Amino acid sequence: MYIAKETRYDKMRYNRCGKSGLKLPELSLGLWHNFGSNGNFDTMTELCCTAFDHGITHFDLANNYGPVPGAAEENFGRILKKALGAYRDELVISTKAGYDMWPGPYGNWGSKKYLVASLDQSLRRMGLDYVDIFYHHRPDPETPLEETARALDGIVKSGKALYVGISNYNKEQTIAIADLFNEMGTPFIINQRKYSMLVRDIEKDGLKRYAANNGIGIITFSPLAQGILTERYLHGIPKDSRIRTDGRFLKEESIRPEVLAKVQKLNAIAWERGQSLAQMALAWILRDRDITSVLIGASKPSQILDNLGMMENIAFSKEERERIEQVLAQ
Repeated sequence: MYIAKETRYDKMRYNRCGKSGLKLPELSLGLWHNFGSNGNFDTMTELCCTAFDHGITHFDLANNYGPVPGAAEENFGRILKKALGAYRDELVISTKAGYDMWPGPYGNWGSKKYLVASLDQSLRRMGLDYVDIFYHHRPDPETPLEETARALDGIVKSGKALYVGISNYNKEQTIAIADLFNEMGTPFIINQRKYSMLVRDIEKDGLKRYAANNGIGIITFSPLAQGILTERYLHGIPKDSRIRTDGRFLKEESIRPEVLAKVQKLNAIAWERGQSLAQMALAWILRDRDITSVLIGASKPSQILDNLGMMENIAFSKEERERIEQVLAQ
């Protein structure tokens, strides 16, 4: 029987999510990878319990996470029954809908029919009555934005989600749907976007600043650029890397010589700071205190523990910031 550590809240810091009353841990656990039907259930359970034992209270899922689609939610539901369910009121559980999930015209994008049906399926898979945050996973170019917004608002009013989020919306798209949510009084609190030292779109399109100025939280995914911002690829591509074993999301062409050169220079700065490259990359995302939480993934508990080490030093001197920017500009 799992019993959570009494010290689980001693070191983790929690940031308010936009203007809401909800706080998220600086690090959250994403179940995008390693929780599918091809994974080891005992390892999955150990990952979630290790995270919670160290104050990571937020677990991020989506309807299509797997493989196969739906498998991550099913496995997380089993983990709740086996271990974490007794702590449900201490957990923030989020899921999403927006990508292809089932055949036919109603299993994708952002219609009311799809969003409502998808969340019902997600709740059944996880054995839950509600999720804390329900996201629209990506903008829909065909469904009227008003329909998507009203569907999300209705889901909250039905009690099946406490808060609403969006994912992969740029600044202009965020402004448009935020205006609709404001009119309806919808508790819209967060946008989930890709962000790392190597992918800085939320700075370029102005979303990072807009969200900070308008009380919208931001949670970032792929903070380590699918493992590039770790020591794993410093000397080339290992035979057991995700590029070799999966290849769906990280391609060999992503590890170009100029990228490796940057990573090696960043690694040197990290060691001067007393951190691993991964720890510095995570801390860098939080450097301006305008990101609510950073989503991490893990295939083994030791990776979670290493990532948690970033909390020892998230401050960057002016010189360190300038040196990092110089490297990234190369």
